[in-house]
Amino acid sequence: MHTKFESKSNRVKGLSFHPSRPWILASLHNGALQLWDYRLRTLLDVFEEHDGPVRGIDFHHTQPLFVSGGDDYKIKVWNYKLRRCLFTLLGHLDYIRTVQFHHEYPWIVSASDDQTIRIWNWQSRSPISTMTGHNHYVMSAVFHPKDDLVVSASLDNTVRVWDTSGLRKKTVRGVPSEVSMGMEPGGNNAVMSRVNADLFGGTDAVVKYLLEGHDRGVNWASFHHSLPLIISGADDRQVKLWRMNETKAWEVDTMRGHTNNVSCVIFHPRRDLIVSNSEDRSIRVWDISRRVGVQTFRREHDRFWILAAHPEHNLLAAGHDSGMLVFNLERERPAYDFQTNSKELYYVKDERYLRKYEYATSEDCVQVSLRRSSSSMQSSSGLGNAPRSLVVNHLNSAEVNMLVCSDFDGGVYELVHLGKNSKGGDESHDSKRSQGLSACFIARNRFAVLDKSRQILIKNFKNDVTKRFTPPHPNTELLFSAGIAGRMLIKAEDKLTLFEVQSRRVVAEISAPHVKYVVWNGDCSYVALLCKHSVIICNRNLEMCCSISETVRVKSGSWDNNGVFIYSTLNHVKYCIKNGDHGILRTLDVPLYITRVSPNGDTIHCLDRECKIRTLTIDTTECLFKVALMKRQYGQVMKMIKNSKLCGQAIIAYLQEKGYPEVALHFVQDKKTRFKLALECGNLDVAMEAAVEVNEDECWNSLGIEALRHGNIPVVEMAYQRTKNFERLSFLYLMTGNKEKLAKMLKIAEMRKDPMSQFHNALYLGNVGERVKILEEVGQLALAYLTAASHGLTEDAERLSKALAEAEVPLPSLKDGAACLLPPIPLQRTCDNSWPLLEVSKGLVHDALAKGIDMVAEEELVDDPDEVKEALGSDADDFDDDDDFFGEDKDDLDLGEEKEELGGGGWGDDGDDLDFGADDADDAADEEVVDSSAGADVFVAPNAGVDPSTLWAQNSSLAADHAAAGAFESAMRLLNRQIGVVNYEPLKKTMRDIYLGTRCVIPGMPSVAPMSAVLLRDETNSLPSTCIKLQALVDRLRVAYAAFSGGRFSDSIQEFRSIMYGIPFLVVKKAEEREVKELLNICKEYVIGLMLEMKRKETKDPVRALELAVYFSHCKLQPSHLVLVLNIAMKAAYKQNNFITAASLAQRLLGMPESNLEANRSKRTVATKVLKKSEQSGRNEHQIDYDSSKHFNVGAFSMKPIYQAEKSVKCPFCGTHCLPEKENETCPVCGIAQLGVETLGLVVSS
Repeated sequence: MHTKFESKSNRVKGLSFHPSRPWILASLHNGALQLWDYRLRTLLDVFEEHDGPVRGIDFHHTQPLFVSGGDDYKIKVWNYKLRRCLFTLLGHLDYIRTVQFHHEYPWIVSASDDQTIRIWNWQSRSPISTMTGHNHYVMSAVFHPKDDLVVSASLDNTVRVWDTSGLRKKTVRGVPSEVSMGMEPGGNNAVMSRVNADLFGGTDAVVKYLLEGHDRGVNWASFHHSLPLIISGADDRQVKLWRMNETKAWEVDTMRGHTNNVSCVIFHPRRDLIVSNSEDRSIRVWDISRRVGVQTFRREHDRFWILAAHPEHNLLAAGHDSGMLVFNLERERPAYDFQTNSKELYYVKDERYLRKYEYATSEDCVQVSLRRSSSSMQSSSGLGNAPRSLVVNHLNSAEVNMLVCSDFDGGVYELVHLGKNSKGGDESHDSKRSQGLSACFIARNRFAVLDKSRQILIKNFKNDVTKRFTPPHPNTELLFSAGIAGRMLIKAEDKLTLFEVQSRRVVAEISAPHVKYVVWNGDCSYVALLCKHSVIICNRNLEMCCSISETVRVKSGSWDNNGVFIYSTLNHVKYCIKNGDHGILRTLDVPLYITRVSPNGDTIHCLDRECKIRTLTIDTTECLFKVALMKRQYGQVMKMIKNSKLCGQAIIAYLQEKGYPEVALHFVQDKKTRFKLALECGNLDVAMEAAVEVNEDECWNSLGIEALRHGNIPVVEMAYQRTKNFERLSFLYLMTGNKEKLAKMLKIAEMRKDPMSQFHNALYLGNVGERVKILEEVGQLALAYLTAASHGLTEDAERLSKALAEAEVPLPSLKDGAACLLPPIPLQRTCDNSWPLLEVSKGLVHDALAKGIDMVAEEELVDDPDEVKEALGSDADDFDDDDDFFGEDKDDLDLGEEKEELGGGGWGDDGDDLDFGADDADDAADEEVVDSSAGADVFVAPNAGVDPSTLWAQNSSLAADHAAAGAFESAMRLLNRQIGVVNYEPLKKTMRDIYLGTRCVIPGMPSVAPMSAVLLRDETNSLPSTCIKLQALVDRLRVAYAAFSGGRFSDSIQEFRSIMYGIPFLVVKKAEEREVKELLNICKEYVIGLMLEMKRKETKDPVRALELAVYFSHCKLQPSHLVLVLNIAMKAAYKQNNFITAASLAQRLLGMPESNLEANRSKRTVATKVLKKSEQSGRNEHQIDYDSSKHFNVGAFSMKPIYQAEKSVKCPFCGTHCLPEKENETCPVCGIAQLGVETLGLVVSS
């Protein structure tokens, strides 16, 4: 049983599927009717009008109607669109057990405990026939799906079949009447018919067959959908099969197995099966041909009451004491897979025919006929015989190999071999068959099988076991291909593990609940994990790129040529991009399984549940637009903007979210939205146009504020003028020295009769006479006199003094030292021009849109996408072949006859000639190399403020702020508490630089002393701006990488440690803490690796040197560096005849994408030959302390591995591991922290 949906509710007594929509109606014992969407698993509606339990429910086949019958003796007809009851049919005198619509006529049949069966016309809302004859409760009554028959079951131990052809002739138009059949309306026959109708209930519906055979009351009876069969279930715990013809009906067989009353029994709509449920808490499936049970499903506490079958789909539903469940009896997903070139599809149809479909020619033909198990041959139902999965060997391009896995016989796989151009039809195909729970290909001629004992078997194509081992998880469930040879994916519980077969080690692991399928892209660089309700995108090393959650089940998926994953759910086709963006492409009426996306991306090929090939068109414009933005292909973005019909709030919101408001401007016609987007991207011209059309004060105010930040004086002036903000306009003219417009503002204020504005403008202009005049006009004679007298206007002063005397106001006295009040002189007069503008980075998008240049994304050389943004690992310098880097011995390894120059350089490749014998084969791969570059950030200088250095040490818990304040002792105490620092000598220079870098001296004017000031972080923060910046440390990381690449070990280790000494004094945002920790971890890994390499060059013991080289290969280096380290370690292992170790290292090197670069061609060639020779030898001559299958950390003192199960102490600052006896000593990697001390941890953000 495959449960599709399950609900929890009161006891379910009636069920009905909607014929076309994914809905199911459930009638409950508490009187409620629940309408569920079983695909979305949501409750759509509840109808409550019945009093008491509702036992019968049914959807109409074509109309938006359903009917219900309950213990309140009422039959109600509902309209689910109007969400109400249309009318009620009354007539029954006891509980109503079942109700059903006729498939063609406007009839409803109902069965009741009043021992009658009634047929109603729901259009005329009246009863048209009452069928009597049962002498106990009638438990069910069902129409025949085609003929004029009704079957009823009763507790009188009988099943009756009623002929309703007379009722049809009487009530349905177009049927011959009594007159046309030779019967006079007033004749004796007509009189007798009326008498019989009054006495015996009429002859419209008469009993055709009376089926007796049950010992106790019959609870259910139903017709077969196409054969003349009837099935019944009763309280005698038996299920009886009956056959009928034109004249009689008889019992065919009895099926026994239920241990309590049989509640309901129906025929399966699509298979020769009978399904019954019972109060013994079980559902049983019976084979019609053999009349035996084939499956049984039990619930622990719930009795079953009702069954329903979907008229179109392979779905069943059962109601029980605590709810209901929707299920099917077997898998509906076809088993399929496709070749790597996506030109051919292989799938299994009709459970045993393996077919091939060619997309180019649409040719579909049978390839082979699969074997069938003995149990499946005996069962005519074929239940559970369909293959579960089909896997094509993508690692073998010479021929077609497939694994077909099935669940019957406890798990079986069949290995099928086909020719490359096989046309099919060959019954005697080459195949091998064996037991196994799961299987997948791991090489060109090898596959892995999970047997019943949960062991993994490696087999060849002769089906012989070559290896056997225990998987890393004892509860392993499934095996999947890992995309490359020698690896596989292992599913166990909620985890998926990337496992390397040769070394038997776990490469990576990811939490992925309910993984059902994995889909690799064309070059196997990315994989989509299809879980039950989610899609997880990972790279080939199983590192998660994104995860998408769905509310409904995910069914299938396929990659297109643009790196977009197209997948289907129960009701949608969706897309997912590797950065996590996703959306809907189209809706589906029925579930489909995507097999291929066409090369142009506008068509998908699918398989439906009937194994029919279907083609759907999709519009991927929005998807491709997002991909182009992600890849920074701005020329393509520009082309799509001009030619495509991209629109809507969703795409605008997406562009805003991703930081492309300038692109969103091209989609928006709404003026308010254009205005907001233009402000966001700093496009004042567009913002001005939109503001003019909108013409709202709010827009002009926002525009004025933004234009003032940009220093665009004309726009600010217009904004203030439109909003009539005269005060700000006057102040703007004052700051820009525009006296002419200040004079106009004075006149405007005079016209507005605003004396305060007049006075301000006169003050800004320095017009003393105007100020005296204004004060005199408003009656402030004393102030007018003081103003005139202070500024030397004697005539006005004398006139005002007389006026004061006449008004008997004492003359105010002038104070000594009174000075003229004149406006300040602006430092820069910008009457018509703008002052220096705020720098706005328009970015590459603006340039591409302006020039039409197709700009391609610049990929980083960093393998880990979560490393420090843009810089960590970018621009790794080319390796200098002239430097003697590792100084590897130039002796020859005698491996055979032919020698090949390996190249030289600082990485010890100089003069190492390896001879691999006569079977030497040269393999080369060319890959495109993409340069990397990073954009520049815009720096906005902080505002000056009051020197707060005395408060920095009190208000901050960051060591950088204490050092900037000169409080070195408190800074050292903080570092000791936070990261356990005990050696402060390396930090002395950094703290001194921070203290000096926080202060600055501003030169003054001639004869004026310079002004001292401090630099603050921002306008709203009173803490210092320190000179140690994250970007500066990242720039120094590039220098350290260059020294590492050139083999300058002392310089490189010094640079990495100087970065580590600057990290405790960083001040970053909360979101950048992770980047700081990643930077620290990178430095730690390189320092440990360099210590190992320097130790290797000093040691004289070749075995110890091999150990150190192998340990170095497990440091987390940049991929370009790790290739060289692996190359050195591999050759060292090969020289010492440790072939197992050499093979493991060679496989790691070959598995890295960087090994395919042109610069690493020779290393790849050498690794291929080493792997081949090592696999032939297959032994280690020297025992070394190294286990590649276990994770370990290198001890900084001992230079030995410390495995996870062993005890160790850590450095609280850099995280270096050491043996416990080194506790309390200074860490040899960072050189400043004390080992084994518990601390708060690194604090770099407030």
